[in-house]
Amino acid sequence: MKGSGWDTEPHCPVHKMETWWAVVVLAALPSLGAGGDTPEAPPESWTQLWFFRFLVNAAGYASFMVPGFLLVQYFRRKNYLETGRGLCFPLVKACVFGNEPKASDEVPLAPRTETAETTPVWQALKLLFCATGLQVSYLTWGVLQERVMTRSYGATATSPGERFTDSQFLVLMNRVLALIVAGLSCVLCKQPRHGAPMYRYSFASLSNVLSSWCQYEALKFVSFPTQVLAKASKVIPVMLMGKLVSRRSYEHWEYLTAGLISIGVSMFLLSSGPEPRSSPATTLSGLILLAGYIAFDSFTSNWQDALFSYKMSSVQMMFGVNLFSCLFTVGSLLEQGALLEGTRFMGRHSEFAAHALLLSICSACGQLFIFYTIGQFGAAVFTIIMTLRQAFAILLSCLLYGHTVTVVGGLGVAVVFAALLLRVYARGRLKQRGKKPVPMESPVQKV
Repeated sequence: MKGSGWDTEPHCPVHKMETWWAVVVLAALPSLGAGGDTPEAPPESWTQLWFFRFLVNAAGYASFMVPGFLLVQYFRRKNYLETGRGLCFPLVKACVFGNEPKASDEVPLAPRTETAETTPVWQALKLLFCATGLQVSYLTWGVLQERVMTRSYGATATSPGERFTDSQFLVLMNRVLALIVAGLSCVLCKQPRHGAPMYRYSFASLSNVLSSWCQYEALKFVSFPTQVLAKASKVIPVMLMGKLVSRRSYEHWEYLTAGLISIGVSMFLLSSGPEPRSSPATTLSGLILLAGYIAFDSFTSNWQDALFSYKMSSVQMMFGVNLFSCLFTVGSLLEQGALLEGTRFMGRHSEFAAHALLLSICSACGQLFIFYTIGQFGAAVFTIIMTLRQAFAILLSCLLYGHTVTVVGGLGVAVVFAALLLRVYARGRLKQRGKKPVPMESPVQKV
């Protein structure tokens, strides 16, 4: 879950524009690979096509969502909160109606405050701890994500090995460990009294699962550097939509940074030569999956923002979303008979089991570092750390997996991230002068 963000302003038209931006940027250029090894085209069997798997997964989720929705409507029509009783009443109340917290029961979320004992050295050590934790967690996550989805396991001199192809199984592993970590955090650390109806988490959970699936699946068709850079350039459609729809006015530095990002992305993509194994089919597939990732991720952020009106903590949000994510993915995998196959793949390849476990650990711990960093230093510092992380992730991917980036392409990447850091600096100065900057990007990124 960057993730991926937990707190974002609900601008639905803006997020729709983000989706179309991914389409425009990537479709306008002949090569999506951005150098390096582009995975081969999907298998010939139509049952292995990503679109068919997406439909099958969606049907599996619907088999839980639709009956659950009908049950919620039934209990509401029957006014079960007033007339219900018996052993199931507390469960139905928590899932369908929630619990309105009393003023005496509420635990205020800890604001970012400085204690008298805090020294500059201690603050510097905490910042170093946060930055190191975020960088290690998400850089390792990025490297392993590309390894799992684009390379073979069990290859020998006489056998090419086999690739792991079930992105949904990988999503399940991530969510199970995140659920355990969030549950332990809720037990060990004092949390606000929970008041949200549990069923409301299911919507954010569904979109979160689908966005993660699209993200993993897209790596079969586009390179990791291209994926990272496409996500980093979302600021441009946000400004376009704000200007055309909301009639917003922007500062000169905002236009400058948007222009620099456009130039940097163009330099990076135009400098890449054609991929030896790319084709129009893989290009279109990668484009659609990236657009789907951005669309589902945008919905997740908006829905989570609405849920925070219940005064819950970020860890409670993490627990609720991952609980339903585990239910959806386990149910869908069981219906398809894929859960056993994924387990067998782990049994055949212990290296994959280790990679998947470490990937899940990095995902879960990274989310905790997100909460702690924002709580201690605010969203601006966190955004700087994560922007640098994206740049380092591209560099690592190129070094480890042989993606070819020309001098012009590397300069384009540098221009993009320099522009992003300039935006953070300028927005901070604007806030210091007492002006409220236009909310344009989510301060938190989910996995």
